[in-house]
Amino acid sequence: MMTRLSIVLLVAVIVSAMYLVRVQYDSRRLFTELDRAVAEAHRLDTERGRLEVEKRAAATSLRVEKLAREKLAMRSVTPAITEYVSSSAAITGGTADAAGGTRP
Repeated sequence: MMTRLSIVLLVAVIVSAMYLVRVQYDSRRLFTELDRAVAEAHRLDTERGRLEVEKRAAATSLRVEKLAREKLAMRSVTPAITEYVSSSAAITGGTADAAGGTRP
């Protein structure tokens, strides 16, 4: 009778030990994955900050003006090259003047 109880207890201890080893292995694996995820989050946060700085630098008015001159061949407005266009409806009195004027 005593040997049977000893064998059952021995099996229970072995199963318990194997379960404990498995749980510790899973815990270490999950901790490693968490550490990698935290490092990746830090890397992505750093990259986002860098990209925001680049975006602000790309949107400066001097850079936009330079690109407009070079790539789009645009130039600054001067009175010598300004053309004024008037609507025929505004001339005939169909609508009020945009500057708040009255009809003729």
